[in-house]
Amino acid sequence: MSAIAINGSPRKHWNTGKLLEKALEGAAEKGADTEMIQLYDLNFRGCVSCFSCKLKNGTSYGRCAMKDSLIPVLAKVAKAKALFLGSPIYLGTETGEMRSFLERLVFPNLSYTNPPSSLFQGQLRVGLIFTFGATEEQAIQMGFDKHIAKTQMLIQRIFGHSETLCSYDTLQFDNYDNYVAPRFNPAEKIARHEEVFPGELKQAFNLGSRLFSAS
Repeated sequence: MSAIAINGSPRKHWNTGKLLEKALEGAAEKGADTEMIQLYDLNFRGCVSCFSCKLKNGTSYGRCAMKDSLIPVLAKVAKAKALFLGSPIYLGTETGEMRSFLERLVFPNLSYTNPPSSLFQGQLRVGLIFTFGATEEQAIQMGFDKHIAKTQMLIQRIFGHSETLCSYDTLQFDNYDNYVAPRFNPAEKIARHEEVFPGELKQAFNLGSRLFSAS
C-alpha cells in the first residue's frame, strides 16, 4: 500500500516540503511505499467545468476527463491508503497549484445527489499540512482559519477522514538581511524555527505513521 505526498509549494525543500517528507517517513516506518509529487513540476490546470465527470452513462463518470500530467497522479491517489497535501498559505488560501489540484481531486468525486454524496470508492485517509508566515493569532485575525476549516470539511466529506497540521510563523528567508521585510524580527523568526519547528516535524512524522497504520 502507498502513501503519497503532494507538495503545493514552489519551494520544494523549504518548510512545507520538510513537513511532507517527515509525514512520508512516518508512513514508511509503518510499511508504506512512499512518493513525493511536486505540483510545480507538472503541467496542468484546474477544473474547466466540462462536467464529463457528471455525464449520465459517461465513460468518465466519477473521474476527471482532462488529458494532462495530473491524470496519472489522480490515478495513484485513488489507489493509495494515505495522502498528505501540503501548501503554504498565500493571501489567505492554498497556492494556485494546490487549489487547482483540489478542484480536480474533489469535484469528480462529488455527486450532485440530494443530499450531496461521495463517489470515491477507495480507502483514503488524508493529512493536510499548511504553513504560514503569519503567527497563529494573526492568521485567526485575518480569517485564514475559516478557509482551512472549509478545505478540511470538503476533504472529509469526500474521503471520510482528514486531519490538519498547521505550522505558523515560519521562516521565510535564509537571510533576512537580503530582503525588504522590516515587519519581521529576524532573531525571533530564527529562534522560533530552531525551537518550535523541530517539534512540528515530529508531529508530521506522527501524522504519517498514524494515518497509514489506521485500519
